[in-house]
Amino acid sequence: MSDTEYPFFFTWTAQKSARPFELTGGDGAWFTTADGGRWLDLGALSYQVNAGHGNRRIIDAIKRQADDLCLASPGAVFPAKVELAEKLLALAGPGFSKVFFCLSGAEANENALKIARLVTRRLKMMSRYRSYHGASMGALTLTGDWRRPPLEPGIPGVVHVPDCYCDHCPFGQQLATCKRECATHLGEVMRLEGGGFAGVILEPVPGANGVLVPPPEYWPIVRQACDADGALLIADEVLTGFGRTGKTFGFQHWDVTPDLITCAKGLASGYQPIGAVIVHERVARHFDDQMLACGLTYYGHPTGCAAALETLKVYEDEGLYDNAARLGPVLLDELRLVARRLSGVRTFTRGLGLLAALEVDGAPAAAWARLGSELAARRLSLHLDGKRGTAIFAPPLCISEEELVAGMRSFGDAAALAFGGT
Repeated sequence: MSDTEYPFFFTWTAQKSARPFELTGGDGAWFTTADGGRWLDLGALSYQVNAGHGNRRIIDAIKRQADDLCLASPGAVFPAKVELAEKLLALAGPGFSKVFFCLSGAEANENALKIARLVTRRLKMMSRYRSYHGASMGALTLTGDWRRPPLEPGIPGVVHVPDCYCDHCPFGQQLATCKRECATHLGEVMRLEGGGFAGVILEPVPGANGVLVPPPEYWPIVRQACDADGALLIADEVLTGFGRTGKTFGFQHWDVTPDLITCAKGLASGYQPIGAVIVHERVARHFDDQMLACGLTYYGHPTGCAAALETLKVYEDEGLYDNAARLGPVLLDELRLVARRLSGVRTFTRGLGLLAALEVDGAPAAAWARLGSELAARRLSLHLDGKRGTAIFAPPLCISEEELVAGMRSFGDAAALAFGGT
């Protein structure tokens, strides 16, 4: 960590509280820092490094594309752009026919919002309170968590509803006996609002807000509510997409087809900035004769397309989705072992694929600060949120079982020292 004052801003923090570290490279599930440290990356940096650090195939693909064609206008066509769009449509499944490229997950969600409003000619949108959809103004208004209030009122027409938070059900129910009120409530709110929603945007598994894995009936019930109102269902796969949950897209765990899929992060594994909206034919055909009032200077940038295309090939060739599915139960088992070591605090564990959370109730801020220090000493990187009591794990999909188990047991040692335990 460094006390140097830098001539740029750090995100989501008071600048005097920023504790940056200087990255120098990495390989696989590890990254290196300028002080000689080699860190096990149990958080995939900002959840984006699905293919791992230092992947030469992706780096070389970017170089080849830069040598061949490094600049393009939004209306340009070139092989990597065409092939990437075709690949995304195939991964999304039957019925998807068009892709809108952009630069980030927030932009993908902004454009999905625009598409929903243009197609339905409606204003209202629905999202959840424990959600994160991006930091641009429309995406931030859709966001339900702590990042939204400082910049309210945002855009008009957004309605938030409670979450699929089974460990602390907002409806006071228990999973074994509930009537899935977290899902049926969406339809009830639509009716109370008088209907007429343009869209409902949901993360298949809210990741940064605690890895809230929904019950299996959740998404089918929401799909029914959207169909009854005529609203479009948008799957925000920015964090969950491309193997994070053990499948290409998170919604594929349930028998549901959304109308729009937004993605970024794992699309190019962070090697280039790129995002996309994958659009079902029933929505895309609206724009055959109507103007798509969306546009970006760097739409479908050549090096971004090349990086994403090679990244998708890496996932396939190296079996990384299968690896995430195989190691998901290992991650959860190790996390439960950690929870059993802790005394004097109440714990919850949740996960799907290589996305999991340990929630700790009743621990003071000082304990979370000590955990951060212990993890730094062990060169373990993951996502800590002491204010909300969660530690979130999302390692690169290329991590080995040996690396994962060793990292989780080291985390357990740190957690036992921080929170008390054996």
